[in-house]
Amino acid sequence: MDILSELCSCPTAPFAEHLVVAFVREFVARHPRLKLSSDRFGNLLIELPGKVRGDPRWVFTAHMDHPGFIAGKMLDGKTLWAAFRGGVRAEFFKGSRVRFFDAGGEVLATVREFTVGKDRGYPERAELTVSRPVTAGSPGMWDQGEGRIKGGKFFSRVCDDLAGAAAALAMLSELATRPPRSAVAVLLTRAEEEGFIGAIAASLEPKLLRKSDRVVAIECSAMQPYAPQGKGAIIRVGDRTSVFNSDLSYFITQQAATLAKRDKGFQYQRALMPGGTCEATVYDIYGFTAASICIALGNYHNMDVAKKKIGPEFIDVDDWKSMVKLFVHLARTGHEWRPGHHLLKARVEKRFSKLKGLLESSAG
Repeated sequence: MDILSELCSCPTAPFAEHLVVAFVREFVARHPRLKLSSDRFGNLLIELPGKVRGDPRWVFTAHMDHPGFIAGKMLDGKTLWAAFRGGVRAEFFKGSRVRFFDAGGEVLATVREFTVGKDRGYPERAELTVSRPVTAGSPGMWDQGEGRIKGGKFFSRVCDDLAGAAAALAMLSELATRPPRSAVAVLLTRAEEEGFIGAIAASLEPKLLRKSDRVVAIECSAMQPYAPQGKGAIIRVGDRTSVFNSDLSYFITQQAATLAKRDKGFQYQRALMPGGTCEATVYDIYGFTAASICIALGNYHNMDVAKKKIGPEFIDVDDWKSMVKLFVHLARTGHEWRPGHHLLKARVEKRFSKLKGLLESSAG
């Protein structure tokens, strides 16, 4: 839980993920078995070698950004111009409190005015009243506090997707003491909230990825009535835009069922989550074998729709713990997966073998 709280307390915004990067570098430095690499776009890959060379890797991928502000120039001593990156609706802006983070510390701010972009229909720039000048390029986030737990829920100014990244790091921390058979890696991407920019870069120039990788995209996805909080990790079979690899998704579902029989504290669900589009869609369209695991998110992108104001994002603590358990289990059993739907074929053909005689005898 320390990783979850500490990482979700790191300020971040699309194209301003440097404080998250610093956290990741420190994490890797504490784990000698882990290897950290990056591409020219600033995406990070943490790899844990497996016991058997030549096995395809399992790559768990999450993004390091969250909708937020990037400080521009000071218009006067108390007024800051800032870009806003990510999808938050206009009605949540005016008068909302923001906190910027620069080398001098934290700076409180309030949104005074904003301009909506033509392409996406979301605010893209704002003027803010600030308590002191802010260094250009510094990230700003809705002032909703650092990570904390209350009533079995984890609240923070950001869960999407630093909570997902934290689950992947927690997996690596556990696996590092006893590595699995196959190599496991965590890909951390940039600027997902601006249209999967880091993931697209990693796919177009695959320095960090391999076509043989089994990719699992991690997300905190807006909760749905049929996939609520408190019912476990969600095997996400698709998003608003596409459906993911059926074969890999089925394998993950079977592994989750096996884990649930062994561990009564583990829960899982399986659902299409249409609240948004996730990076699994990107990896799929560029020819990677991709599936997804997520947890249900409250106050998606800090929009508290019920109260009609900015609020903290929140997740269920037990859901997050179940997601970590599933990651660890998959890392240890992933070598059993073979492309070609062999598990499902065996299941349906067993039934076919039992009843095919009835087909033959009644064929006329």
